[in-house]
Amino acid sequence: MGERTALVRRPSPRLGDGIVTHIERTPVDAELAARQHEAYVAALESAGWRVRWLPPADDLPDGVFVEDTVVVCDDLAVLGRPRVPERVPEIPSMEGTVAELGLEITRIDEGFLDGGDVLQVGNTVYAGRSARTNEDAICQLTRQVATRGRRLVPVALHDCLHLKTAMTALPDGSLIGVPELVDTSALPYLRVAQEPAGAHVVVLGEKQVLVGASAPRTADQLAAEGYDVAVVDIGEFEKLEGCVTCLSVLVP
Repeated sequence: MGERTALVRRPSPRLGDGIVTHIERTPVDAELAARQHEAYVAALESAGWRVRWLPPADDLPDGVFVEDTVVVCDDLAVLGRPRVPERVPEIPSMEGTVAELGLEITRIDEGFLDGGDVLQVGNTVYAGRSARTNEDAICQLTRQVATRGRRLVPVALHDCLHLKTAMTALPDGSLIGVPELVDTSALPYLRVAQEPAGAHVVVLGEKQVLVGASAPRTADQLAAEGYDVAVVDIGEFEKLEGCVTCLSVLVP
């Protein structure tokens, strides 16, 4: 495939109707969200990622959260299976797009799985047991990623939407997150984030990371450690439990 590709979708004008599970619903400014999304995409492009737009889905409020629809492992694309019926229509457009990229396509057809519950770190794949992802799907995903030499580690979650709500990884493979939200016994280590939103880090390159503006202390600390830190404000998406990982699928 050559170029590093970032898959994104423009936010729906109905974004404010998106699903909220663990926080109280607050009004969403769709126009501001659109501007924030443009800045997010610009940050990806500045880091050298070629942006590929998924087809518009104006009638699907959660369609902008593209991460949940697929897990990309090398040249394999595993299509998710949403537990929430309203999100099922998001899958076909992602399937068409990854097919155009030449990826091998398989799918979850046992249980339910959101891509936001899957974190890949080297040859390890962490999969969160959440309200959106269950044991049947994790077992199937285990078999699928094994075809690419990956080992899957299930992780129990506590009162959070997705695994990547609770933790992500830095370019060196170290995990960063909020210990209270995950079963840390399944992890080799977990660096404590400076603030809850500091658990959300997108790796853009060997020394490049993307974090939300709601995690200023984490951004400052990572910059002090020598990382090239891009900071973007995604406050309107955070009102729907979104974070910086949710808004793109990176295909190296």
